Amino acid sequence: MSATTAPVTAPAGKPAEPHLAAPDVDPSFTRGVFLGEIHEDLVFPFPALSADEQESLRAILDAFRAFAADHIDSAKFDHDARFPDEVRQGLHELGLMGLSIPEAYGGFGATAKVYNRIFGELGGTDPALTVYFGAHQSIGCKGIVLFGSEAQKQKYLPRCATGEMVAGFCLTEPGSGSDAQAMQAHAEPSADGTHYVLNGQKMWISNAGYADIFTVFAKVPVTIDGKAKQRVTAFIVDAHAAGVRLGKLEEKMGIKASDTRAVYFENVIVPVEDRLGDVGQGFHVALEVLNSGRLGLAAGSARGARRIMREAIRYANERHQFGKPIGSFEMIRKKIATNAVETYAADAAVQVASGMMDRGGVDFSLETAACKVYCSELAYRASNDALQIAGGIGYSKEFPYEQAVRDSRINLIFEGTNEILRALIALMGLQQPGERLKALGKAFKDPLHSIGAISHYLTDRAKRQIAKPSFTKVHPALAEEADLVAELVHNLALAVEGVIMKHGKQVIDRQYLQERMANASIDIFLATAVLSRVTWEIARAGGPDADAAKPHVDMARIFVPMAYRRARRNIRALRHNQDARVDAIAERSLATGELGLEAATDA
Repeated sequence: MSATTAPVTAPAGKPAEPHLAAPDVDPSFTRGVFLGEIHEDLVFPFPALSADEQESLRAILDAFRAFAADHIDSAKFDHDARFPDEVRQGLHELGLMGLSIPEAYGGFGATAKVYNRIFGELGGTDPALTVYFGAHQSIGCKGIVLFGSEAQKQKYLPRCATGEMVAGFCLTEPGSGSDAQAMQAHAEPSADGTHYVLNGQKMWISNAGYADIFTVFAKVPVTIDGKAKQRVTAFIVDAHAAGVRLGKLEEKMGIKASDTRAVYFENVIVPVEDRLGDVGQGFHVALEVLNSGRLGLAAGSARGARRIMREAIRYANERHQFGKPIGSFEMIRKKIATNAVETYAADAAVQVASGMMDRGGVDFSLETAACKVYCSELAYRASNDALQIAGGIGYSKEFPYEQAVRDSRINLIFEGTNEILRALIALMGLQQPGERLKALGKAFKDPLHSIGAISHYLTDRAKRQIAKPSFTKVHPALAEEADLVAELVHNLALAVEGVIMKHGKQVIDRQYLQERMANASIDIFLATAVLSRVTWEIARAGGPDADAAKPHVDMARIFVPMAYRRARRNIRALRHNQDARVDAIAERSLATGELGLEAATDA
């Protein structure tokens, strides 16, 4: 087996840690792509559900669907901008609030594969209720699950699992969104070391009005090498403590029934035993929580796309124009087919990433970011396509289409904007190629003593330019599609190296380039996930020509070339582009406050 397809394992002696990304030590599929490597063992075989997982999933889905049929009215929730307390209580009684909390603390202990499928079911039922569920479990109490002491877990998780305690997550501030370094909230340790005094403001906090506990991030003063510093630290804060105050209920474009508010902390006493992790570990806690939380958001988005397109497909069959159903018109058929293919890819990617989380010892941070970006944008496109298929009625509040557009829009902003996540994917992906070239630069400063290192690099680069990586685990029926993806991996790595050599550290500020690299790597991951699933489906069906396999093969035949064309354009544009002109146009608009030159009538 070639080096590019060799099995990738966690470092020797390191225990598997499910649900922790650990990017500094664990192998990563997408990081490997930036190096021109295909680590097949991270995505093959497709992570199918075990018999126990299937049984649990069916039971939970059946119970939730029966409950939803009788109690969930998404249009009414949207109109009233709230959901009844009995609906929240119903989720609690179903045990959904403890779905991902370990059994040892009263939860269900669901695997990531099961949890994200259930999250998707909620997302395809009512997005606002899904925010209630996700804000509590995916991020609100997730920090306690991942980083809490045994005492903290025993104290909080059993009540979170039953819904007796509802959790929220307090990171964003008025002047600190994606730039967490600008955080102003601060927690001063008491002189006797028994508690912290927390002050600050957080905004856009989901579940604020329902919450009993918050995971709050604030800066703590520390002394390092004799110098005063501020280090972000996480805390578990009683939402009903003296000094905690809620702002007004936000009036939002979509997900209106979710409770979103600002939260103010004024001299709030936080016992030292409620610090979550060590002082200065706050960024790490936040990143790990969001790494896993993004996957639920992706799953909910993908199922939301299915839900609204189901409505559009029904309408396309029923609505007749020119003597035939509009579903017979090719422009409508193209919208339906494109969404079907892209949703299939989204589902495959979410399940592959979920499998990485369950497996442990794998860095899944870039894959969950990729899923969140791709699925959130898919849900928004699908909602717009569904509204377009519905035509005039799609614009009416009597039908679900316009609400779907409004509700899906927030997903491009939630848990890291898609722009920030693209930058994250690109910059994290660039780290290892950058270190490789940095080492070469050091070698050239002393070439006489580094001739071996220089020679090794040049030889290795020559080999990489000639020999591209390949897949060995893809079914032979998909060989052509696999070759397309392997070609993308090869070309992206060479282009990345060129970008680093040309721009060096300045690439940190070149977001035009970052966006292209991220988009290409996202398409590579999605396409690989499709190859993994279809390979599994072919094996299950008994061959590519079996009736059960053919629909899956069709999905791969369409999606992989589609992703290939997008990625190829992005890779080529890393070398040849019109970024300077784009920048000039933007600069003129920013300077004048206008989009650009006036219409000829006004010139």
